Amino acid sequence: MFKLKHIRKLEEIIRELPENIRGPIYEAFISFKEDVLLKETREIKDQISKVWEAIKELTEAQRRTAQEIEKIWNAIKEFTEAQKRTEEAQRRTEEELASFRKTTEENFNKVWTAIRELAEAQKRTEEKVQELAEAQKKTEQTLNELREEQKKTEQKFRELAEAQKRTEQRVEELAQAQKETEQKIKELAEAQKKTEQRINELVEAQKRTEQEIEKIWGAIKELTEAQRRTEQRVNELAEAQKKTEESLKKLIEDHRKTREKLEGLSDSFGYLLEDRAMKSLPKILKENYNFDVVEKLRRDYIIINGEHVEVNIFGKVKRGDEEFILLGEAKSKVSKKSIDDFVKKCDKISKNFSKEVIKILVSYIFSPYIKDYANQKGIILIHSYELEL
Repeated sequence: MFKLKHIRKLEEIIRELPENIRGPIYEAFISFKEDVLLKETREIKDQISKVWEAIKELTEAQRRTAQEIEKIWNAIKEFTEAQKRTEEAQRRTEEELASFRKTTEENFNKVWTAIRELAEAQKRTEEKVQELAEAQKKTEQTLNELREEQKKTEQKFRELAEAQKRTEQRVEELAQAQKETEQKIKELAEAQKKTEQRINELVEAQKRTEQEIEKIWGAIKELTEAQRRTEQRVNELAEAQKKTEESLKKLIEDHRKTREKLEGLSDSFGYLLEDRAMKSLPKILKENYNFDVVEKLRRDYIIINGEHVEVNIFGKVKRGDEEFILLGEAKSKVSKKSIDDFVKKCDKISKNFSKEVIKILVSYIFSPYIKDYANQKGIILIHSYELEL
């Protein structure tokens, strides 16, 4: 919808139009102005149609004006030929014609500006009508929702009526229950009489119970004496337990010393087995695995990250031109755990060397399971009977 300043601007433009075309446009404009300010959207569209009709008339008048201008220019040409001798009159005529053409062009520009503004106003009016149509749709949707709510409300009233009927029925049931309660009270009164009679009987029983309690107290005194004797026996048992714990500690200490002796004996057997292995391994490795010992086998410590790691059998061997590090252990009995510990030790030591590690275990006997597991870990197993005495 036009703002007031746009309407005033358009009115000024129309007032500047030539009088022969200003009349119908100004009448349509006055009607359009009143409708824009006072009437509703549908009537505004009707008046806009009238404006467009006036614009069409304006266009037709413009066309006629152009024809008139063409005729004027022809007349000017004739007039120019007739007035060649009068230069001053010709100059004035040319000035008047130039002024007239300038004024006409300015008026044309103002008219086209007004037409463009009218087109923009038409566009905004149509947008406003579209908004009103959307609002109407929303209003109809709201009315539909209200109708649905009305239906729900009526349904709720019907449900309340049903609930009222059920309430009245419940009241009747409560009245019947009240009658039954009164009957129960009468029965309870009768039961109360019987209860009082029972209480009297209980009083007599209480007297007999007190007599029994006196007998129980006598028994409790006897139990107290027995408890005292039991506590004395427990103290004696505690003393015996203390002596047993001291004997157990002595037994544990003796067991520790025995275990240390056994470990020393085991180490002696282990060292003996390692000594035999270091003497016999060069020959066994050459004959069975084509390894040549290039450095005398020895028992040694290797420093790994500041830690001294004991190696029972250590040396270097070659197969062809390739050199390897030899790591081995000798044990009286090999278990899965001892294999895992040996593999971890070899992995730790191998980080100090760039060469591949050959792992060897020497023992008196290997179970089938240990043989398979050692094979999976890439360990060479040497039996003690293969060693020289």
